[in-house]
Amino acid sequence: MKRSVRSYSARWVTMQCIHGVTAFLLCTAAAQAGPLPERQAVAITDVTVVDVVRGQSSRSRTVIVDKGRIVAVEPSDHAQIPAPAQRIDGRGKFLIPGLVDMHVHFFNLSSHRAPNDWSFPLYVANGVTAVREMRGDAASMVLVKRWRDALDAGELIVPRILAAGIPVYGKSAQDATQEVDAAADAGADFIKVFSEVPAAHWRAILAAAKARALPVAGHVPAEVSLLDAAAAGQRSSEHLMQAYEACSSIEAPLLDERRGLQGDALVERRDAQEARVLAAFDAGVCRRVAKALAATGQAQVPTLVLANEDTMDRAAMSADPRWRYLRADEHARWQKFAAAYTAQDAALAQQRWPVAGRIVAALHAAGVTILAGTDSPMPGVYPGFSLHEELALLVESGLTPVAALRAATLAPAEFLGIAATNGSVAVGKRADLVLLDADPTKDIHNTRRINAVFLDGRLLRRADLDALLEQAATAQR
Repeated sequence: MKRSVRSYSARWVTMQCIHGVTAFLLCTAAAQAGPLPERQAVAITDVTVVDVVRGQSSRSRTVIVDKGRIVAVEPSDHAQIPAPAQRIDGRGKFLIPGLVDMHVHFFNLSSHRAPNDWSFPLYVANGVTAVREMRGDAASMVLVKRWRDALDAGELIVPRILAAGIPVYGKSAQDATQEVDAAADAGADFIKVFSEVPAAHWRAILAAAKARALPVAGHVPAEVSLLDAAAAGQRSSEHLMQAYEACSSIEAPLLDERRGLQGDALVERRDAQEARVLAAFDAGVCRRVAKALAATGQAQVPTLVLANEDTMDRAAMSADPRWRYLRADEHARWQKFAAAYTAQDAALAQQRWPVAGRIVAALHAAGVTILAGTDSPMPGVYPGFSLHEELALLVESGLTPVAALRAATLAPAEFLGIAATNGSVAVGKRADLVLLDADPTKDIHNTRRINAVFLDGRLLRRADLDALLEQAATAQR
């Protein structure tokens, strides 16, 4: 697969799920394993709390959850536990904030398929309690609101959608401005941009979004440099788009070759240059770019699992034990992708992954905000499971385990402006939590050793999570 994430232009209006709560719940039946448990007071005693703010762990703490919030974090020998509280023995266990995947897709606007509600239990069972949805439309925003409301009511097991974006393209700069206004009126939390957006349209999008107090995120357009995009105010860049060029010794001539192109022609030219871009990686240039990028405040969502996924043995795709969780239309899409995978794609993948890792290392060393995201469910990228792979790849790229955890907890909350209520284990914060059987600060792979998940203060034990996965698989038979 080429580095580009394909552009989308078709719009899909989903009607079957927008008339009444009952119809809505029926439409999400494939994803739903019954309602969430009732909220109750829970005390996790003698647990080690991983503090992603200070970057250290506090042993022998008692954490009390009630009414969807963390109401106490105290040394266990001083804790006063309410009599009705359910107690969980936290000895030998580690408590982290719920994980956030900052790049997911619940909607299939181009292919006109049903929403990816089948993926909801996969996220939750993997401790991913919140996500950022990267591409919806006006009808999608209706479903997003209903999913959020259903979670609050305990009616649906679904990760909290912290932010949902609507893409803007625009046939002209004026049209792009109007599309931004329409997206804002529909309730978008941000404006998404793609690689094929012409620079002039992109500038109009930035101006219009600023007027509506909406951030702009997504791909850095293919004829705009990474630093120019960051300086102009694009809040995040996904998939290291334009970072490969910026970290090469040939960025200027590459961009010159793209001047005047639009749409598919622009993206095709960019993709045709990829081997040259990767071969021209320059560590010194990358360090200088990273330092300048850090000063702008733009966040990077590398989706390393996407860059690395191309190195998989595609013939073994259907043999993966997680294959059974995918809906039939996803099976078909992934298999079609595998059939089109070429030797040239494989060669590019072998070049791409080492360069991606070196870029992330330089960005992190310079203080650039790194956010964990996966682009699931792209072929080979399993919802929920893939975020743990992303964390491991971030560590391989030079982040400490604590820094990788921060990229999936505190950093998303700070980026979205909700750190007062999300992103860490502290009094007053939302009780989205993951209880682990081993220390993730010693080995990031231990984020997979999940003992329990708190979703909006509702406790799901290991047996509940296993049942959730089994029900998800059963729904696809």
